[in-house]
Amino acid sequence: MLMDPISKDDAKSMRGYMESKGNRIKRMKMRAMRRGIKEMDIVMARYADDHLDTMSDAELDGFDALLHENDQDLLTWVTGQVAAPDQHAALIARIAAHAEASARG
Repeated sequence: MLMDPISKDDAKSMRGYMESKGNRIKRMKMRAMRRGIKEMDIVMARYADDHLDTMSDAELDGFDALLHENDQDLLTWVTGQVAAPDQHAALIARIAAHAEASARG
């Protein structure tokens, strides 16, 4: 019996069902530290290391969506140069506060 091929969008939406929470967190931590802009590698990886393990599934969904955004946009949002889109505003605010606190030591 042949199965119909699934689209990339369907495959993405199914990932959460096929991926354990532990593996999902590992994948997101890896993506957080390999962004492209070194500053964002540091900011996102530190936030991921400190928070992903305690986030709810809905919060992980939001962080996962943020990881799909362009690094240039993330940098301007986190630094406050440009307002973050509404769907990411609360998470960006938490990431920016975490980065500022980390920088103070």
